Amino acid sequence: MSEIIGTLGLDNVGTVYRNLDVDTLIQHAVEKEGAKISSTGALMIDTGIFTGRSPRDKFFVNQDPSNKYIAWGDINFKVSKEVYEDLKKISKKQLNNKDLYVTDVYCGASLDSRKSVRFITEIAWQAHFIQNMFIVPPKEDLENFEPEFTIYNSCKTVDMAYASHGLNSEVFVIFNVEENIALIGGTWYAGEMKKGVFSMMNYWLPLEGKLSMHCSANIGKDGDTALFFGLSGTGKTTLSTDPNRALIGDDEHGWDDNGVFNFEGGCYAKVINLDAESEPDIYNAIKKGAILENVVADENGVVDYTDSSKTENTRVSYPINHIPNHKKDMRGGHPNNIIFLCADAFGVLPPVAKLDKRQAMYYFLSGYTAKVAGTERGITEPVATFSSCFGEAFLPLNPTVYAELLGEKIDKHNVSVYLVNTGWTGGPYGIGSRMSIKNTRACINAILDGSIHNSHFETLPIFNLEIPKTLSGVETKVLNPRNTWEDKESYDETAIKLAGMYIENYAKKYLTLENDYDFTSAGPKIS
Repeated sequence: MSEIIGTLGLDNVGTVYRNLDVDTLIQHAVEKEGAKISSTGALMIDTGIFTGRSPRDKFFVNQDPSNKYIAWGDINFKVSKEVYEDLKKISKKQLNNKDLYVTDVYCGASLDSRKSVRFITEIAWQAHFIQNMFIVPPKEDLENFEPEFTIYNSCKTVDMAYASHGLNSEVFVIFNVEENIALIGGTWYAGEMKKGVFSMMNYWLPLEGKLSMHCSANIGKDGDTALFFGLSGTGKTTLSTDPNRALIGDDEHGWDDNGVFNFEGGCYAKVINLDAESEPDIYNAIKKGAILENVVADENGVVDYTDSSKTENTRVSYPINHIPNHKKDMRGGHPNNIIFLCADAFGVLPPVAKLDKRQAMYYFLSGYTAKVAGTERGITEPVATFSSCFGEAFLPLNPTVYAELLGEKIDKHNVSVYLVNTGWTGGPYGIGSRMSIKNTRACINAILDGSIHNSHFETLPIFNLEIPKTLSGVETKVLNPRNTWEDKESYDETAIKLAGMYIENYAKKYLTLENDYDFTSAGPKIS
């Protein structure tokens, strides 16, 4: 192991555990780190004061030539090379002379597009998490593993000089694209490692002409691939988990010349209010080999999934093979269908609409969903949320780069694109009701089996969306959202209000660019 430590620039007199098996990592986590075992066999750990990502503490080193590609702003903050060097010294000082876990994995199931990544951490359960979430190479690959990117997770240290360094807190998540190194300090939250690599895939792949995507994917018995884009609460995980279709992956994918492929080797799901009836696949995946984060359990290890006293963001990570109906190679062909999911709490969008290419570009760049009243302090009515490409927080490049690649691939592979509203119908949140899972499933099934193409369509005013007049398994009245409202004038007013939010968001983000990225003709219109 000394040659590995030497290449990392560490002086180490502790033990280096390289690519330990999961059973041993679990043993270390229990014996050395105070982890517990749940009644179903999963490892239970706490991530300390940080129970979610720290987006205001994510920085890229401002240097040539990578700085000409990065979209600087509220998502990607700049840090100088000098500050990076200081933080690298702080990180290495923390990791020096410690027992360390070195974990080597692949990100990407496509042999033509995968990246090799090495993680160094002091924490056994973090090494276990890495093996859950990424692709563990075969033994022969590990013997001569050459990392293309290395992450130093020195979570036990902080940046006491953060103010003079120009950072936002003692926590730091720093990416040096030219050195192919990332530094994590001050936060134990494992999702920083997962999303850190995702951010880098979102940098590398588009510059190679490949599309990186924040979406789930599944594949039918006839080999037809479908992609599901959607923000939290839209049903992305639930709807892509289908007993009649194999799961390719639940969160992060690439699309290269060979088709679609999972970036990861596992799943990372929220478990707040989880129950066996509504999400049996996730519930049954919580067994030995899974890691539960920040949950509350009794003395017998029985978890109370309704208890949010530690955080609303309770989570589980597990290898994808814990899902019985998964695609073993985690790959699929070029997609036949792309589905944009939103939970429209205003209740004005249809349960399903087909999009042409320009509309697909517009709604992809908009990345809309809505938060409902009561989900956060101060929210008393629905609040629109727009996240470019349904994953703006993880995009180092300008969102238009990803949209252009999507448009090219839609054309080249003749992909059908749909907008599906899993939110409210018959009125906004508080007046209307949530779209029934029966109706949503029927819409998804009609898309996937192609029967939606047999429908006659009409145009929904204001949003100019093509919606089916009839669809098997869906109540006809529900298909046109205006018909579900008792007060039609109120519907029109609310539709105009949401359309205005779309228009304002798009103008602010895209019409201010040096070269206007104008797909407004494909979006809603207010006369």
